[in-house]
Amino acid sequence: MIKVRKNNERGVSEISWLKSFHTFSFNQYHDPAHVNFRHLRVLNDDYIAPKGGFGTHPHNDMEIITFIHTGSLEHKDSLGNGSVIRKGEIQRMTAGNGIMHSEFNPSDTEEVHLYQIWIFPNQKGLEPSYNQVVFDYAKAENALLLLASNEKTDETVKINQDVSLYLSVLKPHIKLEYIIEERRHIWVQVISGELEMNGLSVATGDGVALSNESQLTIKSQSDSEILLFDLC
Repeated sequence: MIKVRKNNERGVSEISWLKSFHTFSFNQYHDPAHVNFRHLRVLNDDYIAPKGGFGTHPHNDMEIITFIHTGSLEHKDSLGNGSVIRKGEIQRMTAGNGIMHSEFNPSDTEEVHLYQIWIFPNQKGLEPSYNQVVFDYAKAENALLLLASNEKTDETVKINQDVSLYLSVLKPHIKLEYIIEERRHIWVQVISGELEMNGLSVATGDGVALSNESQLTIKSQSDSEILLFDLC
């Protein structure tokens, strides 16, 4: 089974410094048909204006991943971490039994475009922790590059759940095949471009959910960028 969540079906929040598109229910946007997909709870497509950001606020019992598409984001948390996340870096924060953090766009002129991703952890009450790694964007060209999973490597962050997150940056007319293991589920978020997925046309902002499928065939129609989640 394959379903497409179109860009214009997503929830939208907009204030002076933030425009956010919500694939799943979030904050004041609630859609009972789209609360989560498996362990994927939040997939927010955020645009933050220069000097805008989220003040210090709490989280608990969630694996939070930040993926920067353009621009940069300044992070501070109650564990004492302070850093700037840029394109080509990925951040993971285990909220566990409680963490406070803030996220701001440090630029005076440049908007930051990012994806904030929340994943249900495999257990509650974990010790809060933070990790940020640099990855090689070039390795994602016409391929699937692993960014996060439940196993740590030098270029990936470890999350406390059986979920793998991949990035792919495709030139036009590239074909990728992804074998879906039994009892696994796939969510693909189109960051940019136009593609076909198992024969269905999708474009910037669309999401694609696959369950009870054995294979995903991706064909790029233009320069494209996607995030792929492999979930149990």
